[in-house]
Amino acid sequence: MIATLEASALIAELSNHDSPAEIAILDAREQGVYFDSHLFHAASVPLSQLELMLPRLVPRRTTRIVWCDDGTSTTASAPEGLAVAAAQRAVELGWTNVSVLSGGTAAWAQAGGELYSGVNVPSKAFGEFVEHEYGTPRMPAAEVKALIDAKADMVILDSRPMPEFTNMSIPTGTDCPGAELVHRVKEMAPSHDTLVVVNCAGRTRSIIGCQSLVNAGLENRVVALENGTMGWELAGYEVARGHTTHAPDPSPSSQEWSQAAAASVGKRFGVVSVDHDQVAAWQADADRTTYLLDVRTPEEFAAGHLPGSVSAPGGQLVQATDEYVATWNARLVLIDDDGVRATMTASWLRQLGWDDAVVLDDVVLDAVVLDDVVLDAASSAQELATESVRAARVDGTPLPEVALISVADLAARLDAGDVTVLDLGTSLKYRKKGHISGAWWGVRSRLDEARETMGAASTVVLTSSDSLVASLAAPEAAQAWPDAEILVLEGGNRAWNHAGHPMEPGFTNPTTEANDVWYKPYDHDDGVPAEHMQNYLTWEIALVDQLDRDPTVFFPTFAEG
Repeated sequence: MIATLEASALIAELSNHDSPAEIAILDAREQGVYFDSHLFHAASVPLSQLELMLPRLVPRRTTRIVWCDDGTSTTASAPEGLAVAAAQRAVELGWTNVSVLSGGTAAWAQAGGELYSGVNVPSKAFGEFVEHEYGTPRMPAAEVKALIDAKADMVILDSRPMPEFTNMSIPTGTDCPGAELVHRVKEMAPSHDTLVVVNCAGRTRSIIGCQSLVNAGLENRVVALENGTMGWELAGYEVARGHTTHAPDPSPSSQEWSQAAAASVGKRFGVVSVDHDQVAAWQADADRTTYLLDVRTPEEFAAGHLPGSVSAPGGQLVQATDEYVATWNARLVLIDDDGVRATMTASWLRQLGWDDAVVLDDVVLDAVVLDDVVLDAASSAQELATESVRAARVDGTPLPEVALISVADLAARLDAGDVTVLDLGTSLKYRKKGHISGAWWGVRSRLDEARETMGAASTVVLTSSDSLVASLAAPEAAQAWPDAEILVLEGGNRAWNHAGHPMEPGFTNPTTEANDVWYKPYDHDDGVPAEHMQNYLTWEIALVDQLDRDPTVFFPTFAEG
């Protein structure tokens, strides 16, 4: 039997900010359903992705976990509810301190708890809190456009990762993700007279990025582009596409300034450094969780990193903390090569309430030899086919024994018409990046719906982006189609695409509602992008008002520097 926890007890516990204990609150519903209404402290860990996400987000097996859903979420394979099913699976995988929120989000609301829509809510709400707390300077799109047209002395620094920047950016902008701003700004704005404009897609990374430069004491005038690229488009201006310009590495003089600036910020916000011996002692502590988070760029991480660390670029770590760590009040050890990015990131995490966010001192990264396979567009078919094995080894994910089918064999059998393909990747990838021609789309935790829609089949081939979800779903598919041969496409859709086979776009054969993931404003294809952008911005701005009603949320404040 899985233990239950009353909503009133959890509200009381989270409202006590004097003695915080480690806890992970996990929502077992699909992300798109979670998006509509969830607890502030709950991380999205859908039942369909549990084995892949749980080891990374809650690495210590004795961590106290509270699973939740909406109190009514049931399927044929989870008759007692998604939260109970997730809790049972977590126990089977080795987590020992597991309970379920009795009555789910409905009971939470009935007990007076605040419910939030959206994703990355702690970080998004914190961004709005920062703007109100510090009065972060901002500039509307029309003023920025006028300055661009006048060829004013200014630089526009886009605080998002390169793929987002390449997809769309402000004309004349340069990519410089959040944690890189203090690290690289002097190369972009060596003159104190240069105006520095920081933008993102919406608000959070613009606000945090701008305030980072202000906190660092940059002599230049710094502003956040109000409402980011969404505000820019809503004002009627065109975005640039396909650009790949990145802020350069800092020169010795720029690095000297950034290290001094970061040290000053670290002192103000109580950031401390720890040595390797201390980290080793923490990792040996069975009663506390320690995350090793490398806040440099993904490219730097791929070139060499400390064993046991994960890539968590600093700007994204602050922007979407719940996607990297789900154990509240854990220790967060931040890693870079000179302390600047780690210190700036730690300063924000401490303001977010992560009291034990620290910086690892004396890091040597260039001597690290990696045994991981780094996959890119030029990876061989063999590497793609073995990615699942590599990922399982790294994350400790237990993969069942499954019957595989090669890309070549699937292509031949599709021509013969004797197989049915079910794609268990996300609906967004199925519709946007494409899928195997004729493939159905479904969700692993809703295979009963897939069986009802697809009907009987002699052979069902499961696929997903990298075959991991498909492999995990194979035993469950065998229960849904007891008389069928169940196969998993080796290497998944990536291997299929890599072999040169066409991918068919569109949402052609769904077996369930496409609410498995959150669709960003730019992801919708219903012809009303402005409405989605405005709704998103309105949601972000309103988050700060919800904080005033929620006693479970506490952001510490620090004296001005």
